[in-house]
Amino acid sequence: MHRELPNPAARAAITWPRLAALLVAVTLALPGEAFAHAVAEGDKGYIQEISGAHLLPFLYLGAKHMVTGYDHILFLLGVIFFLYRMKDIAIYVSLFAIGHSTTMLAGVFFNFGINSYIIDAIIGLSIVYKALDNMGAYQRWFGFQPDTKAATLIFGFCHGFGLSSKILDYEISPDGLLPNLIAFNVGVEIGQLLALGAILIVMGFWRRTPSFLKHAYIANVVMMAAGFLLAGFQITGYFVA
Repeated sequence: MHRELPNPAARAAITWPRLAALLVAVTLALPGEAFAHAVAEGDKGYIQEISGAHLLPFLYLGAKHMVTGYDHILFLLGVIFFLYRMKDIAIYVSLFAIGHSTTMLAGVFFNFGINSYIIDAIIGLSIVYKALDNMGAYQRWFGFQPDTKAATLIFGFCHGFGLSSKILDYEISPDGLLPNLIAFNVGVEIGQLLALGAILIVMGFWRRTPSFLKHAYIANVVMMAAGFLLAGFQITGYFVA
């Protein structure tokens, strides 16, 4: 994998007032209901009321969830941030998709759920993990590079459990469950490809700018802050619920 670490000198560009402003901006950008893998109220009602196989609606719901799932998109952005070859991008995105699909399908089909707040706090921390990895933190702190492929697969499992736990809360009808789940998962992968395409277009233009490495460090600091905020929201929700 071809990977370039950001220039550590770029840290000097991050003052505490600027970092505070970035944290505020990230907080304001988050939806008011940032707890768990929230499904829109209209979609929630639809899921609870229908029975039988409804492939196209579940395909749409899966794609919508992925495209609007800021936690998934942030993690995906972190994964491909320093990947330049399409072969490497395909490998990492496939590992994430395999992990996400496996636990989402198995969790719902076998009625195995994890507390939504806890699993979504882990998802928030997965964003922190990847941002720190992109900043070369583990090499500086511990003198070695963790297995990024294994981490991507493991966190993919966590992202899948986040969604399966929420679907279980809505008590989806067992009639047509398997085809609906497969359609939903296909929709998730379509949404992932759409999100990935948009990210790669933006990243392609950004990487050609002279200041990419300097701004890349700041972007990963913001991404790390967003991950901590997401995890904090989930932990708060766990104790309030």
